[in-house]
Amino acid sequence: MAEKKPDFDEFLERFRKHRELMIEELHKVIVGQDAVIEQILAAIFTGGHCLLVGVPGLAKTLTVSTIAQILDVQFKRIQFTPDLMPSDITGTNVLDENDAGRREFRFVEGPVFTNVLLADEINRTPPKTQAALLQAMQEKEVTVGQMTYRLPEPFFVIATQNPIEQEGTYPLPEAQLDRFMFNVKVDYPNLAEEEQILHAANSTERQEVRKVLSAKSILYLQKQIHAIEIGPLTVNYVARLVRATRPLDESAPKFVRELVDWGAGPRAGQFLISGGKALAAMDGRPSVSIDDIRRVAIPVLRHRLATNFQAQAEGMTPESVVARLLDEVPEPKIPKYV
Repeated sequence: MAEKKPDFDEFLERFRKHRELMIEELHKVIVGQDAVIEQILAAIFTGGHCLLVGVPGLAKTLTVSTIAQILDVQFKRIQFTPDLMPSDITGTNVLDENDAGRREFRFVEGPVFTNVLLADEINRTPPKTQAALLQAMQEKEVTVGQMTYRLPEPFFVIATQNPIEQEGTYPLPEAQLDRFMFNVKVDYPNLAEEEQILHAANSTERQEVRKVLSAKSILYLQKQIHAIEIGPLTVNYVARLVRATRPLDESAPKFVRELVDWGAGPRAGQFLISGGKALAAMDGRPSVSIDDIRRVAIPVLRHRLATNFQAQAEGMTPESVVARLLDEVPEPKIPKYV
């Protein structure tokens, strides 16, 4: 283990520089949105999926397509509509005539066979079509008829959702929400950023981004990031934080018992650790800190809590519940040795 440490430290330093280069390239096209970019990259480097929630016009689609260009991977976009069918996503069997004149079925791949899949306005399609992504997101494969087909590696789903328009939409089922590592809130730009956006829109100069990482490099990075260390005290903090979101758990604070119908499952803890490892690696550090867990807590947990009517009456959202939990769940105390 000691012999590998210098190599691992060298890897972390290279990875930190790659991350800085990627952000530099992204900011040629995307103004601001540093937290959004950080969370998307953290998910990609750990093999997770993202749900981007924000009003129209905040460059969600442009951000995803630009990241795909920088990563030098295959990118496809599906515009979800009420008439979209599952086969429009996964693909279908068509009847063809071969060279010998015999008819046989041939599988035609759908757009899900890619590296980065942008599911635009995912809540505009009925649950039957939404569910077509479940197997792809969890198992990285697609079953059509009696055959199962592996998806290319790496594979990520980045979905977008408009939070203000509810008419003609179909809320994502809890099982599918739980497959998303992060629920990323895309907010309005500040004044300086908005002015920069307006100047860029009136410019005739087109910014070109460079390719930084290949698909093979991403798979290598995912394997190395998995080796980032996390101490038992940090794991204990993750477990206590997740269990505190469950109103029936004895460790849940009083406000959680009153305001939350159900909390996060074990997958939330796994994503907290994965997100913490990604942040540590992106900063060039060999181990996860409590601060890393706290930085990813809201995007990991806010779509895994269901608040009740009392919470809504008091103006408490899942996000504000998680923020309050971060204040109330104590951090582990490091034992002192004399």
